[in-house]
Amino acid sequence: MLRVKNLCKTLVPPSLIPSPSPGSLQSTRLALHVNDGASSCSVYIASGCRVYKIDVSMEDSAVTKGKESLLIPVHSQAVDSLEVDRCPHRSEIQSVVLTKGDGDNCFIMGTVDSYGHLIVSRLDAVGSDIDRLSYSVLPKDFGVGEGSWAGVCFNPIHWSTAAVARSFCKSVDIYDQDIHLRSLHTLRYPAALSFLGSSISGDVSSPVLAVAEGSQLTIWDLRTNHNGGCVQRVCGSIGHLIYSVCSSLSGAVAVGGSDRTVTIYDPRRWSAMSRWVNCSKYEITGLSFSSIDPTCVYVQGVDYEVLCGQWKESNKIFSFRGDSNWLGFSKCANMDVLAGWCESGSIFVADVQDSQGSNEEAVQA
Repeated sequence: MLRVKNLCKTLVPPSLIPSPSPGSLQSTRLALHVNDGASSCSVYIASGCRVYKIDVSMEDSAVTKGKESLLIPVHSQAVDSLEVDRCPHRSEIQSVVLTKGDGDNCFIMGTVDSYGHLIVSRLDAVGSDIDRLSYSVLPKDFGVGEGSWAGVCFNPIHWSTAAVARSFCKSVDIYDQDIHLRSLHTLRYPAALSFLGSSISGDVSSPVLAVAEGSQLTIWDLRTNHNGGCVQRVCGSIGHLIYSVCSSLSGAVAVGGSDRTVTIYDPRRWSAMSRWVNCSKYEITGLSFSSIDPTCVYVQGVDYEVLCGQWKESNKIFSFRGDSNWLGFSKCANMDVLAGWCESGSIFVADVQDSQGSNEEAVQA
């Protein structure tokens, strides 16, 4: 059973971000990295054309419950805050992602703006550019047209491969560093994307890509050109849009959206294994499987709600709320550490662990 070890609330200095930009419905403008020793984490948030880094302490504190068993955060101060100078976008940034780099103390940051302009930088543990490895890629149409939500994700096996989705253009572009490999054309507006694990494709060098478009979940194999690369279409609830998709290490794929339901699919037959109906009060715009226990999933609502529960039993374990709508929300890739950024300027960080062990077990697994 999972439990929250620490839940803190930190305010972004008003001098750093006086007024955050509104962004889109999806809360994809935040990424986080847990520093060595797990004593603090670095939260990267995007507002306007810039990316900012906030260091938040993760010291142990007592976690108390309030009304409706909601967890009450402890107030803390930001350890450090600064503007990242490697993301010179010209329009509003829509998504920020982090992935592990080649070295032990470096990671890759990717940002994409509303016109599909992608910028990738290699950063060290303190958030600075260590070897000037930074490149940018313009879309094939050079960003002509109306801006919209755009998302980016890296191949979990080879970070040099990235996928960029553009909503209004109904397209997903695949890049190998700054080289455009191919374009995938969706039937509806893409709202989320994620590379699935090698256990699904059977090829560690080429995992498949899952894209949420409208009420459908589409699966794309980058190794084939048949049917444009689309190998599977899974229809969700009729009349409801899908806003989030994620996968677990075991291969299960979860989707959530306007129906306020988390649906878990079996990738062997692409049939629903489980449905957690009406688990969120409002539309679901964020999902992540637990790194400690894959039978648990983190659900983020469109307003200010976050909950964790067991998707097989449809059982809620704990929940907490922000003080306003989420502008960004994310989970650390290999640890159960969550971070959310509210339009009020507050950042919430939750450190979750197994009741019988520590969060570090997820890193060693």
